[in-house]
Amino acid sequence: MSSKTDKRAKEILRLLLRHGKTSVEDLTAELTASPASIRRDLTRLEQQGLVYRTHGGAMLTGKAVYEPFRFDASFHVREDRFAAEKQRIAHAAAGMVKEHETIGLAAGTTTTLIARQLQHRRGIRIVTNAVNIGMELSSVTGLDTTLTGGTMRWAGAFSLVGPAAIETLNMFVLDRLFLSVTGVDAERGATMIEPEEAALSRVMVRQAREVVIVADSSKVGMVSPAVICPLREVDLLITDDGINEDAVSAFEACGVKVMAV
Repeated sequence: MSSKTDKRAKEILRLLLRHGKTSVEDLTAELTASPASIRRDLTRLEQQGLVYRTHGGAMLTGKAVYEPFRFDASFHVREDRFAAEKQRIAHAAAGMVKEHETIGLAAGTTTTLIARQLQHRRGIRIVTNAVNIGMELSSVTGLDTTLTGGTMRWAGAFSLVGPAAIETLNMFVLDRLFLSVTGVDAERGATMIEPEEAALSRVMVRQAREVVIVADSSKVGMVSPAVICPLREVDLLITDDGINEDAVSAFEACGVKVMAV
């Protein structure tokens, strides 16, 4: 996305935050852009789960949106990497969730997309250490969302870590955990950059009946410094169709099912 297009998309979101809904006609006049450009912008924002397209315009996806999360540059840079692949992964993951389940969502861009896919579901308990996920779901009445306590140590990560977060997680048994990683390798397992975040994810893995890694194929075969768990503790990897057959065979040999979407 060009810087001009990105700037225009942010202006559209700011207008929606003020007014709740708007029209293509109003956006065209306000932003001095063509109707075709505005429609493309709205399509991209809808694909990111930020707006709903309406007849002749758009509205925000939720009743309450916490603005700093919408405009955190580092988070959106990560969202834009492999954006289409992450959307497919999130759609497949959300489709696994059943009513009355308790699921865990670790912090991450792909798990954030899963949360957005679940906004219109009912009867699901969500436990997360991601502040942005907690805020995005705060106005969704059909979901029971628990945000752990803890400390935010890294700008743009929105991830709560530390003893308070771990204590909260120890209160739950998760039917299914959706785990974000920065690397997943047949030999080294699931890894991430920050040791404290990896420690928190290890507790989530321990508390889960089923562990599902959601990771685009760029992370397959990568190894980060902090180990979350070996692959014997993982049930399923949902990734995109860019994964190669050798990697699939290596994961399956470790007992991990692979879903490429």
